[in-house]
Order: sequence, then structure tokens, then C-alpha cells
Amino acid sequence: MNIKFVITLLILSLATIVILVFVLLLGSKQRPCGHGNPTSPQLKHNDQSLVFSDLTPEELTEVKEFLKKKFPVVDISKADPNSNCIYSVVLQLPRKTDVLLYLDKGGPKPAREALAVVYFGNQEKPEVKEYVVGPIPNPSYCNDITLKKYNKPIAYYRRPVISNEYMQVSKFVTIKEFPKAITFLKEVLGYDGSDSDYFGVLTSAPRGLKSGDRSTWFGIFFNTQGSGFYIHPTGLELLVNHKHLDISKWSVEKVFYNGKYFENLNELEVQYKQRELKVVKIERPQPHEDFGSLKPQKNTVTDIPMQYEPQGPRYSVKNNQVLFQHWSIAFGVNANSGPRLYDVRFKGERIVYELGIQEAISVYGSNGPTGMVTRYMDGYFGIGRFVYQLVRGIDCPYFATYVDTYYLLDSDTYVRNKDSICIFELNSGLPLRRHSSSLGSFYYGGLANTVLVIRSIATLGNYDYVFDFMFYQNGAIETKVHATGYISSSFYMDGGSNYGNRVGPHTLGTIHTHFINYKVDLDVGGTNNSVVAHDMEFEPVKVPWSSEGQIQRTRLTKKVLENENQTAFELHASMPRYIQFASDKKNKWDHERSYRIQMVSFAGDFLPEMSPIHNAMNWAKYKLAVTKRKDEEPQSSSIYNQNDPWSPTVKFSSFINNENIKDQDLVAWITAGFLHIPHAEDIPNTVTAGNGVGFFLRPYNYFNEDPSVHSHDAVYFQPHESYNSCSTNPLACLRDTASCAPQLPEFSYNGFDNTFVAI
Repeated sequence: MNIKFVITLLILSLATIVILVFVLLLGSKQRPCGHGNPTSPQLKHNDQSLVFSDLTPEELTEVKEFLKKKFPVVDISKADPNSNCIYSVVLQLPRKTDVLLYLDKGGPKPAREALAVVYFGNQEKPEVKEYVVGPIPNPSYCNDITLKKYNKPIAYYRRPVISNEYMQVSKFVTIKEFPKAITFLKEVLGYDGSDSDYFGVLTSAPRGLKSGDRSTWFGIFFNTQGSGFYIHPTGLELLVNHKHLDISKWSVEKVFYNGKYFENLNELEVQYKQRELKVVKIERPQPHEDFGSLKPQKNTVTDIPMQYEPQGPRYSVKNNQVLFQHWSIAFGVNANSGPRLYDVRFKGERIVYELGIQEAISVYGSNGPTGMVTRYMDGYFGIGRFVYQLVRGIDCPYFATYVDTYYLLDSDTYVRNKDSICIFELNSGLPLRRHSSSLGSFYYGGLANTVLVIRSIATLGNYDYVFDFMFYQNGAIETKVHATGYISSSFYMDGGSNYGNRVGPHTLGTIHTHFINYKVDLDVGGTNNSVVAHDMEFEPVKVPWSSEGQIQRTRLTKKVLENENQTAFELHASMPRYIQFASDKKNKWDHERSYRIQMVSFAGDFLPEMSPIHNAMNWAKYKLAVTKRKDEEPQSSSIYNQNDPWSPTVKFSSFINNENIKDQDLVAWITAGFLHIPHAEDIPNTVTAGNGVGFFLRPYNYFNEDPSVHSHDAVYFQPHESYNSCSTNPLACLRDTASCAPQLPEFSYNGFDNTFVAI
């Protein structure tokens, strides 16, 4: 055969194959996904939710400029302890009665106002004041509400530490104090003063042992680039007194190293040079040998399974309102206390007026001074302030809707936290309900458990808290928090195993507790509710049909809890297993329409009452407390409690004073928490698995039946029906409805644009 003919034939064959492959690939290219029906026809967005919306950048700026004209203040980034400055500006919520008049009865829209915290350090008697500024826009008044709100002035030493004060302490230590022990620092810790980022610090809080103190323990850690310094303690800790408004009068009161206390760094240096000091020489970890690094040990690319919406999102977001099926929710983030919701409705009926985080605390133990006195109150640092950008595909599903938040706290101008809230519909992979019958008749009925999730993640120093609000098709609400991030640690030394586990060469993972407090203002069938407890007991009865037997019959117990003292359930005390907010309205079956509070928590012990700081956070003493709602009791904690827990500005237990709570507007204060004893598997990070707590709000005779029975997602078929028919089984259409390619948004991240400060 002619060789040219063979070559020509081969070329033609190859060309034909290439063309066929191209045609097949082109023909099989999936179409992009469209947009589904995002909400049920009854639900429409409205602007009424804006009464709860966080202040916009323009509003934050306008309020700050108004205050600057009223008071002689300097920018907070340049403020010394003896300066006047604006610490924060947040939304001042209107009174509930005014809001309900506007929302439900067409009354006037409440004035929009801001709450400002101002430091007055440049006056004879320094103090902190709070002002209500309004109306917004175009503010014309600035009312001092400090005495009305707290019944006493706010002492200046209670003020939160600002970033500039931390920087001034850092300069004081590195420039004035470290040179006093330069030989020790260089030979033991490898520090010669040339690298300003050589060390990282964790600070103690509260700052002292009595009211008026401002002395902070600074635990010194090796700072490793691209990793968490929190698990690289050096063994060196300094107690800095920064109470004086003249920073030249600050001092180091005590020094601690490897189990021994010193009066100052001079004494440490002398004992080291005289070889009287037991030292552990440590080299600063290098990135390639850092056991705390999160960098993957294998650079492999994997295809992570993901969820996507074949017809686009089935929820919609406008301004601060999200609609999903029968749900309507207003959402936001307070710079101090964190994520919160308002006016939560199901099928048009308000179930929750307010649901939000109040405070989160961590109580540590250690044989080192920084750890042993640390009782962090995260609202003081600003939970909402540290709600940073979420990473697509990890922090939230890739296709989630992302929303920016803004704050003005310890900053000269407003700060934008890009993509810091995510909203998505989640298929949990678990049926919400189902039954497969082969008795009596054959049929199958079920409903996939898809929930709407509103999520934000706050990074407070070493810890990351994942805050979720979840909305189910049966009218239930789940509130949950997961903890992850780095553990806090101490230097491992003799006796350390009494306070945790050794997790590194010189690292003690220190025992601690987490407590998170929520405010839940339920309005079940209206504002006036009662608290009803249901439980069980066994009653001995003779068998009705026989004189020879006796049985223990299970019986329902019911009780109305009539005062606040009866509904203050301490952490480990017995509590009825069914607690519900009941309306005087009834369902079809003559039961009070109710919502049940069901907690999921495994908290450790709270501070004993003998502790001098117990009262500053004694909301954590109660797993549940129900009180009569009062505008004068807006929060269970205060940003001022951290620096003066010995005489707290807000004492939660004072809310509980045996008032009548029958047929009243009520608030549930719910505390969830867990004990954390760090272990080897917490390195490099604590995982969320097993570290999630929270609570459910579940309908209890609120409806006449499970409302999810009317869901368009429900599936039901019998043997004589065609379960391949879309009208019978929506899943049968999946091959067609899902035959589209998700349009992936471009991955981006701007989370490193924010300014980080040591806390």
C-alpha cells in the first residue's frame, strides 16, 4: 500500500476524531443555572425592618462629626490616657412599645438614634459618659444618659483599653524595660531587640485585684510568622501597672519566669548572670518547624464536594431583611455584643422580637499568673467588632450570600468588615421527617431538612466563635455557637498537669470554661406570655382489668411558674424538661399556643459565689432565667464590667427580684457553655466537632399540625403512583432541574486589610 495514502488516511482519521470530540464536548456543555422562586408568594420585602438596621457608614460619620463639634476630642488613634476621645458609636434601639406601634398599627416611625461612648480623660475628674445622639440624619441633640442608665457615674478606670494604650504599653516594655534584662533575653530567648515582631503577647483580664486597679499581666510568646503565637510561650510574664494617666509613671510591678516571681527585670537579670536562675533556653520556632502552623503538610488539590442551588437561591435578602419560605427575619451585628436578630416571623406572625448574643466569657486556670487570673468577657473587647470576612467554601458554602458590616469602635473612622455575614440554605442531609410504611398499606412520605442559616464568625484573639441562627420548615429556630481557633496556653513547668495537658515541648494547654449568654424576647401570640413547665412522673396504679397486678404509669405534670425566682434555674440545678412561653390564645385542640425552649449545653462549673468578681458575670450562674421585660434592663452585661468586676456596672442577678411573670412581656436569658480541657488534638487548632452548644425554640401546640406538611419540598408516593412523575415526587425532576452548571463567583479575600490589635 502506498505510504503517502496511509499517512493521509491517518491524518484524516485523527482530524475526524478531534472534530467529533469537540462537537461532543460542545454539545454536552451545561447551561448556567437560573433563578428559582426565592420566597413564598405571601412574603414581600418592606422597609419596616430598617428600624432595627445597624448604622450605615454615612450615619456613623455624621454622628462622629456632630460629637466632635460638641466636645473637645482628639482622634482615638492619637489619644493618651489623659485625652478626650470618642470610643464608640452604635445604634440606639427605640423603645419596644414605639416599634410595635410602628410595625403593627401604622404608628409613626421611631426616631433613629445613636449611642455614643465618650472618654473624658482631660478634665479634673476623668470619667466616661454615654450619649444618645439624634435624630439621624441631621442630629440636633446629644443627651447624657449615663446617670439615668446606670444610677451612678462611670469611673474612668472602668474604660476599655484602646489600641493606642496597648501600643504605648508595648513601647514602654520594649524600650524601657527589656533593656534591663538584655543578657537574659538574648541568651535564653534569642531576643536582641532588633525585631519588633519577635514576641507576641496575651494579656490578663480583669486588670488587678480590686476596684481602681489597672495592672495587667502580659504573657510573652514567640511570634511566628504565618502561625498562632498562642501556643509558643516563653515562660516570661510581666505585670504592668498602667493606671496612671501620665504614661511616664507606668511601671512593672512583678516579673514571673519559669515558676519564680521577681520584683523587676533587674532582679531577673542579676540572678541569671549569677547563675541562680533555672532557665530553659528556647529557640524561636521557624516557620518550617512550627507545630502550630495551619499550612497544609501536603500540597495537594482536591475537589471538595459542594452544595449549590440548581435554580438559584430560594431566599432573598434586601437591606437587613431576609425572607425564606414562611420566614421573615431582620438581622444585624452590634459592635460590642455581636450578631442579633429582630422581628422574627413565621407565616406573618411574630415569634421573636429580639434574639441576640449578650456576652461570652472564658474562665481559665494555670500555674502561671496570666492564665490563673484570666476571666475574659468578650463583649468588652467587642464581639461584633471582630466579625471579619468569611472565606467562601470553608467558613460558609461557596454560593452563600455575603453581607458587609460596619462599625465605629476604637477607630478614627468607620471600619468595613467585608462579607462578614453569610446567609445560605443548607441541606443537612437528614430528613426533617419521614416514614416508610409496609403495615396496613404501602407508601412513603418525607421531607428533606433544608434550613436557612445566618452565620458570622468572630475572631477574638486566639479563639474563633462560629455563630449560627438556623430556621427550619416546621417553625423551629436553632441558635448555635461552635468554638475553634487556637487554645490559650501557659509555659509547661512543674505542677502544670494540674491545670491542663502538655501539648508541645514547652506548652501547657490550660483548662477553661466557655459560657455564652443570649437574650431571647419571645412574643408568642402577642407580647403577654406565661411560663409553663411540663414534665413527667410515674404513678403507681392497679391494673384496671386485673386485681392481681400493679404498674407504674407515666403521667404528664403541668405547672405555671408565676414569678422570676421560680424561673431562675441555676447551672446544675434540676429543671423541668419542657419549658415553654405560652400565650392565652389556643390552637384548634384547645391547647395554649406555645414555644418551647430546649437547651443543648454541657457547661462546666461557674465561679463560686465567694469569688470577688462573681457578680460581674453572674448571668453564667443560670442556664435559664426568665424575667419581666424592661427597657431599663437591655443587656445582661456591660463593657465596663471587665475592668471593674469587683463593683460591676451591670449585675444580672438584680434583674431577678421575684416579680410576677404571669401574662407579661417576658425575656428568656439563656446560657450555653462547655468545659474545655485542651489535649493533643487541639494542636494546631481546636475543631468544631463536638464543640457546639446552643438551644432550640420549638413550636409546642403553636400550630394545629406540623406546618412543614405544606412544604413544596415534601415527597409522597404509593405503589400505584408513578414516583418518577414530577407532580408526585419533585426529586424526579432533579435530573432536568439540576442539569445546569453553577456560575462560580470569583474567589476573593480582603480580610487582611483590617487593623489587628493585641487583646
